[in-house]
Amino acid sequence: MKKNSVVIYKNLPALVGERDGDKFLVNWCVSRATASGKKAVYASQKVREKDVIILCESEASSIDALLDFAESALAENSEVKSQISETHELLLSDDETAKAEQGFKDLVELLRGELKANESWGLYSALKSSFEFEEILRDGQIFFIPRSIEKIDELKNKAFEKEHAEEIRAAFIERLKAKNLLPEDSKYMGDVEALALGTTDKSKTMKDAGFKETPEKAHKLLLDTKIWNITRNPYPMRLGLSAKSATVSLGTPPEEERIRLPGVSYAIDSQWSTDPDDAIAFDGEFLWVHIADPASFVAPDSEIDKVARGRGATLYLPEGTARMLSEDCLEDYALGLREESRALSFKIKLGENGDVEDCEVLRTIVDVKRLTYEKADELKDSPELKPLFDIARRNAERRSKAGAVNISIPEVHISVNPETKEVTFEPVAHCESGEVVREAMVLAGEGAAKFAFKNNLPFPFISQELPEIPKEIPEGLAGQFRLRKCMRKRNVNITPASHAGLGVGMYSQVTSPLRRYGDLLGHEQLRAFLKGEKLIDKDTMLMRMSEGDAAMQASKKAERNSRQHWTLVYLLQHPDWQGEAICVDKQAGRALYFIPQFGMETTIGGEAPVDLNGKVTLKTGKIDLPNLEVTFSFV
Repeated sequence: MKKNSVVIYKNLPALVGERDGDKFLVNWCVSRATASGKKAVYASQKVREKDVIILCESEASSIDALLDFAESALAENSEVKSQISETHELLLSDDETAKAEQGFKDLVELLRGELKANESWGLYSALKSSFEFEEILRDGQIFFIPRSIEKIDELKNKAFEKEHAEEIRAAFIERLKAKNLLPEDSKYMGDVEALALGTTDKSKTMKDAGFKETPEKAHKLLLDTKIWNITRNPYPMRLGLSAKSATVSLGTPPEEERIRLPGVSYAIDSQWSTDPDDAIAFDGEFLWVHIADPASFVAPDSEIDKVARGRGATLYLPEGTARMLSEDCLEDYALGLREESRALSFKIKLGENGDVEDCEVLRTIVDVKRLTYEKADELKDSPELKPLFDIARRNAERRSKAGAVNISIPEVHISVNPETKEVTFEPVAHCESGEVVREAMVLAGEGAAKFAFKNNLPFPFISQELPEIPKEIPEGLAGQFRLRKCMRKRNVNITPASHAGLGVGMYSQVTSPLRRYGDLLGHEQLRAFLKGEKLIDKDTMLMRMSEGDAAMQASKKAERNSRQHWTLVYLLQHPDWQGEAICVDKQAGRALYFIPQFGMETTIGGEAPVDLNGKVTLKTGKIDLPNLEVTFSFV
């Protein structure tokens, strides 16, 4: 490089000075003189060649000459800007040069005929700041590549929006107040969507438009402006949950010592079940309850365990299932999907009155056959299933004598077609085999609790205080609702206590480790005990139980809200709906009705026109989807 060659140093133009060995001096202007009398400030620094980028090897007359030309080149409607536009058009018209890199000197020669030192910084600055060319620095050299017309338009629009940001936003806010947005306005509604989804508690957009900043108001605004449609379900995300299944895969079940059990066990479940995690059998002496064994792979406090704890439970939504454990684990760990199933089995010795005399926990391999509730009912008198039905009846009688409260309210399965968003309601049939499974699971929970207590294991016990049930309970469905109102909240603790609702002295949930974190945690502790490994201590157990239970309660709330959401969507899609409702509770000036078609409840003011358990016909009134509210009136 010659003296007074032009280089770029720290993004500023500089002139090369005297050389000193492998270094040389560069001189640049820190700040220019101003009309108010402030003097120009110059600086010098010894540098190596790698510290600078060569702009022009010809000699420039001065730093000020470089800066003076740059000011004119960057001025609005300058000759240089016109030349840049013309050159870009020329390059774009040729397929070979449309996407080809242009060296800085070559490009300037197209622009101006030759590269002059005093003009180099100005031309470089004009090209770098232009819409037409993109700068590329490689190996200390400067190249420019022509941008497409589409990219230029995009950059110009962004520049215009930046320059006119205040007036553009003001116009948008006025449109938002009128709820009359343009299609392109959706890009300004991100903070409104975030508030509706619960990922933030503030929205500057709503505040500026004068709307109250709540998730419900944000939801309504998104519907009113057609950013969202009525099928958008915000509740899982609003409650901090994912609507997609866990993605961390469980590996293949580890090889370990297991007892291979003879005979067939039965996984009895609903027709919609895709994750069977329990199976039952009776061998003439013991009731066997086999449970899926994902804890054989999931170590306490592992990544999979933490993900499951954060979810609390599998989330069953009308539009799909978000599993606590990964989808791909079902093939290896669910029961009855392979010829042989690995299980954690509860071998239960029953007393004469059906109570749990003893419970042993074993790692097993079992042959599982899947049955729907309906099919199991058909086979209830078969030699294989009749003993299970008898055990269930005897256990239900035992629990009833101990004060158990059995509440039966009709259930409805809600599903949503992923393509059409059509909502379907299907009543859940009451099958006797469903009670068989329920009683077997209660016995397994009771047996697991007694096993843990006997062996002094810190364990997730579940209890419930005795409800205060009035002497007079109405007949029929109204009586079931009255009983439900009497029930106390369940408690989860490491200290066992009676579960009054079930009528058992101690209880734990261990039968759904694929679907509930508390069950998975209990399995981790049982397996550690069986293998002689370090147990989860009391404080850690209590902390993990609490975290998992809080997440599970959020999951239940998301399921309830989602069911209500899709029910209201159905009513919005069918505004002329009329249907049957049953009066289940009467208070002064209002009454509670149960709508069997939807499995939902509604309160209607005024005196009920029928007695308890009487039927009325309702029609839909006002529907407030963001607040999950609907009013009904009598036909």
